[in-house]
Amino acid sequence: MAVATLTWGTLGGVTPVPAAPVAYYVIDSDGGMVLAEKDAHRQWPPASMTKMMTVLLAMERVRGGTLKLDEPVRASAWASRIGGSQVYLREGEAFSLGQMLEAIMIASANDAAVAVAEHVAGSTAAFVELMNARAKALGLTDTVYQSVHGLPPTRGQTADLTSAHDLAVVARELMRFPEVMRWAGSPSAGFRDGTLQMANTNHLVRTYPGATGLKTGYYREAGFSVTATASRKDLNLIAVVLGLPTKGECFTETARLMNETFASYRMVSPVKRGGAVGEVPVAGTAGDAVKGIALQDIRLLVKGAEEQSLVVEPRLPRVVQPPVRRGQSLGDVVVRRGDQEIGRVAVIADRDVAAAGWLSWLWNRSAWAPATR
Repeated sequence: MAVATLTWGTLGGVTPVPAAPVAYYVIDSDGGMVLAEKDAHRQWPPASMTKMMTVLLAMERVRGGTLKLDEPVRASAWASRIGGSQVYLREGEAFSLGQMLEAIMIASANDAAVAVAEHVAGSTAAFVELMNARAKALGLTDTVYQSVHGLPPTRGQTADLTSAHDLAVVARELMRFPEVMRWAGSPSAGFRDGTLQMANTNHLVRTYPGATGLKTGYYREAGFSVTATASRKDLNLIAVVLGLPTKGECFTETARLMNETFASYRMVSPVKRGGAVGEVPVAGTAGDAVKGIALQDIRLLVKGAEEQSLVVEPRLPRVVQPPVRRGQSLGDVVVRRGDQEIGRVAVIADRDVAAAGWLSWLWNRSAWAPATR
């Protein structure tokens, strides 16, 4: 798609932030199903939600073994002077990578974001290149990063741009890291041996039942935005809301969208792993049969009374020839909604059934005879 370009001159307060969200996007974080959306691909400045990609790149390198959470990260003069939300790093001061990332997720610390970027790539410019390369790899066609922190552009600079859709994609990637979600879900934490108390900028983790994270963003021209995560009754949501004029309106709108989604949808499991889905008679036996066991759960997100329209259809043979071995494939079980197949898993036999008579002799001989060439 064509990429919009917002510079200081076009973003500097010319167009006021509207009273309704510029865009929103609500998905099931497990399967990615879209549950509510408005202008999900509209480009908009993410402000401090830019740091979600900064943290993602660092954590991917931790998982890959090229970084460690306990290694020291030293603040440069540039990091110490960056301004905005910060943990007041002094030039030459060092904290562990884990502490820096925690400060980014909880306090939205710009100085920590710069320090991490310089530690990983040598400079913020080189790190921004990594950010855009990762965005491209994730298919984020609405996203162009210009900074590692998301501060508003100064005269002659260009704003970071993304969309509600793209932020949800980054959030799904971040949710793969338990450490990130622990930081993002913490109402507060201490920094510098507890002498500085960091309060989470995402008020939902203190006020919304089931909230688990994730990251806020704000500057005047971009308005108040949030990428929020929450879980209730096996349903895990990501809700992105962009561009509201006040912090309260942003959190209220996000809570409303999540409340409506939790009320409208629920996760059901019409087929459970290890559950019997039918029986198959064994030929040549006196009424013997094996149970067909589902290898995996089929978990489906349904709206309202849709669960009543689901049809569970085992697709098993009419009869199975002995010998039958436990774990032997028997077929599949399919879940349909009308003519549409919406889930399928393999079905296996629950036990062994020996062959009778001469079939039994052949089976035993093949099982115990020495291998020949």
